[in-house]
Amino acid sequence: MKFTIRNGRKARSLAATIFLGSGLCALGIQHAAATEPHLEKAIQDGKALYIHETFSGNGKTCQTCHDNGGVGAGKLPNGAAIPSLSNAAAIFPRFSPKVNKVIALEDQIRGCIAGGLQGKPPAYGSEQLTQLVSYVTSLSQGKPLDMGGKPQ
Repeated sequence: MKFTIRNGRKARSLAATIFLGSGLCALGIQHAAATEPHLEKAIQDGKALYIHETFSGNGKTCQTCHDNGGVGAGKLPNGAAIPSLSNAAAIFPRFSPKVNKVIALEDQIRGCIAGGLQGKPPAYGSEQLTQLVSYVTSLSQGKPLDMGGKPQ
């Protein structure tokens, strides 16, 4: 197929059409993934757990340390600053010097619940853990994959 463009005006029009069409296509794909009802429910249920669930621990929730739903910088009870979770899903799996092994996002979430919340972490493969992972992963939407990278 061969296209012949005779003047600059048509060239701009064609370029604008291609650019707009590409942008709408990209938005449509992202929108379709975000509106899948089962996934959206898992994300919303995970957010509710993140904000309200203490996991039978010390009365704290994930939101206690990771402010603003995890998208803002947070702080530990001792006042030490911690990064946001905005790229958490994009940097796992990663090596943890604390446990001297490579860990996945599920391991990190369970470790925070056991340590920071002094609670009972959801079991691997459980609906609660899947919901929490879904929520935290949603915070990384659009972030570049950077396995082993630094939290932002």
